[in-house]
Amino acid sequence: MPEPIEGVTFHDEDWYAEDLGDRHYVDCDFHRVDLTEATSRGASFSGCTFGDVRFNVSRHTDSAFTRCTFVRCNLFEAEFTGCKFIGSTFDRCDMRPLTVTGGDWSFVTLAGADLRGTRFTGVRMRETDLSGADLTGATVSGSDLSGAQWRGTRLTRADLRGSDLTGLDPTAVQRVGTIVDVGQAMALAQELGFDVRA
Repeated sequence: MPEPIEGVTFHDEDWYAEDLGDRHYVDCDFHRVDLTEATSRGASFSGCTFGDVRFNVSRHTDSAFTRCTFVRCNLFEAEFTGCKFIGSTFDRCDMRPLTVTGGDWSFVTLAGADLRGTRFTGVRMRETDLSGADLTGATVSGSDLSGAQWRGTRLTRADLRGSDLTGLDPTAVQRVGTIVDVGQAMALAQELGFDVRA
């Protein structure tokens, strides 16, 4: 890994379509930086703050954004494959449509986020805060959502098949049309107090 760039503030910079490669940033601030169509592979951002940053149509693979804060960022059609966001927070970000494949989003704060139509596939999302988030029409499949916070989450027509929903209280979410598999349906019925028998 290259030498880290530490404690630097970047303001109003145009990094359009830039290849970030495997750069390493620690405790840096990014404000109004344009990362539209930027790419990264193996890049690392630790403890960084992103304010009004454009990630539009950017592509990131095996990169890490750990303990970072994203405020009013735009992630329109951004894609993250095998990326780590452990302990990061999203605040008033435009995250539609977002595609996440694999990686670790555990302990991420997405409370109140508009995640309609987003796709999370095979993602580790343990103890992620989804309280009050809108996942209408979203796909969160094959993912580990054990211990996630769900209070007030909107799951209308969301596809949750194959995901670990341990700890999900069906009475605490909006669930009209939510798609689950047979095993999940049985577990949720038991959560509601039903005695499921063959």
